[in-house]
Amino acid sequence: REITLLPRHWEWLATQPGGASVAIRKLVEAARRAPSDDERAKAARDVAYRFMNAVAGDLSAFEEVIRALYRGDESRVRELMRDWPQDIAAYSARLAFPDTAISEQAT
Repeated sequence: REITLLPRHWEWLATQPGGASVAIRKLVEAARRAPSDDERAKAARDVAYRFMNAVAGDLSAFEEVIRALYRGDESRVRELMRDWPQDIAAYSARLAFPDTAISEQAT
């Protein structure tokens, strides 16, 4: 098989212990183990869905919340949950959108 790299890539690979093949194998394995942003977002949505289904399945606009959740529409999810009990809505949003929850805590 063949790969095409820029000269600067070959230069960097030449400086790696074990040579280019070992370095490329390590990079590929590291990339395979690290979940992508999309995979992390899907996992967060799935966790949030399971929680909401268990505790909020009978609350107003539940189905609309779930549709917005799987579209990744955070503002719509929060808007639709406004009539939910505050603790359930807040925890659901924290599960569904963990990156936003972290940035909110930092401010």
